Amino acid sequence: MSDRFKLPPLDIETYTLGNGLRVVLNREMSVPVVAIAVYYDVGSRNEREDRTGFAHLFEHMMFQGSDNVPKAGHFQYIMKAGGTMNGTTSSERTNYFETLPANQLPLGLWLESDRMRSLAVTQENLDNQREAVKEEKRLRYDNQPYGQIFDLINEMIFKNFANAHSTIGSMEHLDAASVEDVQEFFRIYYAPNNAVLVISGAFDAETAKELVETYFGDIPSQPLPPPLDVSEPDEVADDFREWEDKLAPFPAFLLGWKIPPRRTPESHALYLAGKLLYDGDSSRLYQKLVKGEESVIQLFGFTDERRGPSSIFVGAIPKPEKDLSKIRETIMHEIKDLATNGPTSDEMQKLHNQLINDAVRMRQSSMSRAQHIAEIALYDGDPALINNELEELLGVTADAIRHAVAKYLNTANRALLDIVPAGKG
Repeated sequence: MSDRFKLPPLDIETYTLGNGLRVVLNREMSVPVVAIAVYYDVGSRNEREDRTGFAHLFEHMMFQGSDNVPKAGHFQYIMKAGGTMNGTTSSERTNYFETLPANQLPLGLWLESDRMRSLAVTQENLDNQREAVKEEKRLRYDNQPYGQIFDLINEMIFKNFANAHSTIGSMEHLDAASVEDVQEFFRIYYAPNNAVLVISGAFDAETAKELVETYFGDIPSQPLPPPLDVSEPDEVADDFREWEDKLAPFPAFLLGWKIPPRRTPESHALYLAGKLLYDGDSSRLYQKLVKGEESVIQLFGFTDERRGPSSIFVGAIPKPEKDLSKIRETIMHEIKDLATNGPTSDEMQKLHNQLINDAVRMRQSSMSRAQHIAEIALYDGDPALINNELEELLGVTADAIRHAVAKYLNTANRALLDIVPAGKG
């Protein structure tokens, strides 16, 4: 069934303003809601080695007011209109998004355009947001058990600084940053020609185009950002590290592999292999380690898909007195089995059911559609590719998965981070 399953195409209209802002309209009239997503082509990968953390700092700065919006006013306007909103930063991009009642589309576009045009980059805002970022780092990274392990594994997988360093960045670099540094970063990266605007939901296309032109059309474009080299050698940077975590109650470990860029045939196959290995209660490792051996407190796995070299990691927090090396053996045994025999026909059917379910659910949310379309528009240049995505994934064969796992995961070219509680090293 699944190899013939095809979703009806999403309604996608794409055009570009005179200043270079790429605009994508996705009309879906079933619910009187509209979602707006603005994706800027700037993430931690764009940062200088002596000025890390800027992309994430800007996620905070963008809520500090602009010419016509007071500090924290963005939140107030959206909440009072019955909407929700947020912003996030990754290695690849920084995004801002809101969902609003359909009649509030002008409000959302006005708010996003005002800060793109005239963000308040002042010394006072820089100082208070610098402190907010430090507090976030203390809460989410420094004072959390296992809070730093994903940053550490990235440093072990990747050799190129653009790929290896953390999104939260260095507090010393933020302290050293002048307001002029921050204004320059805003000018280069927060330009309309370095952004994608997606509107998804219930709206009239002609009205939306007029609003976009009114609010965004006269924001000046900027010279394109400097070119970026994210190339990597095949081998991981560091295959083993032991790290003492003063807050960890139990030992743990994380395994990481370097894999090809997103939207390549091999990355599709590895994404599906990840789902088979660690995604959900029916995955191989959950069934073996959590249900079967009952040897772990927590199992985690993740495929970090990037435009350049990407990664997969798998890790576990074992139960007290359980043997870490035996748990790692189980993980590598399952990887070897996938590399040798490939997925079973039952696993392929389950994968297809999961993929269809995920695609249908994504389409039911205006915000999920807006974000997914924006990501594809920014990374791949053609938002209509969203309509081929499910078909591409359903077309990945069991043999393609077997081959990709054999080439990239069933290998000694991997990073192992051993986390030991304080005093147990």
